[in-house]
Amino acid sequence: MIQSSKRITIVTGHYGSGKTNFAVNLAVDFCKAGKKAVLVDLDIVNPYFRSADFKGLLGRMGIEMICPTYANTNLDIPALGADIYSVFRKDDSRSVIFDVGGDDAGAAALGRYAKLIQEEAFDMLYVVNRYRYLTRQPREALEVLREIEAASRLAATGVVNNSNLGGQTTAQDILDALAYGRSVASLAGIPLVAATAERRLAAQIPDPAVYPVDLYVLPPWEEKKLPF
Repeated sequence: MIQSSKRITIVTGHYGSGKTNFAVNLAVDFCKAGKKAVLVDLDIVNPYFRSADFKGLLGRMGIEMICPTYANTNLDIPALGADIYSVFRKDDSRSVIFDVGGDDAGAAALGRYAKLIQEEAFDMLYVVNRYRYLTRQPREALEVLREIEAASRLAATGVVNNSNLGGQTTAQDILDALAYGRSVASLAGIPLVAATAERRLAAQIPDPAVYPVDLYVLPPWEEKKLPF
């Protein structure tokens, strides 16, 4: 499990980097560790895949969700309800995870809450994927990060190397991308927090940074394979 003493964790990154799958894994791990977790779906850019898709599954674990109004309906108008402000209460003891839309366009939605977020300690994790277009080189990934930071008015505190090829990922693919993740973190001047690996592959990768994750991105007819 990723260790953090911060109550708020923001997950951001490039389109298709795997932000949502990582955010869902983080919420599940917090729950398993005995923390009250709430996952905020702040993706008002991409209506086709986001953490709101897992509201029912996460709810059965006791994980709360805050989603844009009309999420998962045919009236997919990007609107955020007032309930999002509940996570900023001074007496709120829940662990809060923000799943932010991709790139600077998605981060702009986060920017409207920047002042509230800055009132307490937080982590903003930048998720990278070497195998995605426009972030294949460390300096390309750094450029996207700087755009996200500018739009959100928040600074990243760590990098998560989520390099993968979906269900076709091999242990060698992850091994080949380990240096990439460390390079992005070094260029950004922030630590590499983890290098994700699907649980079935994690045991094959002898690296202390490896963080085992489950693949929650499944079609409805395969949801029975999920571990909860």
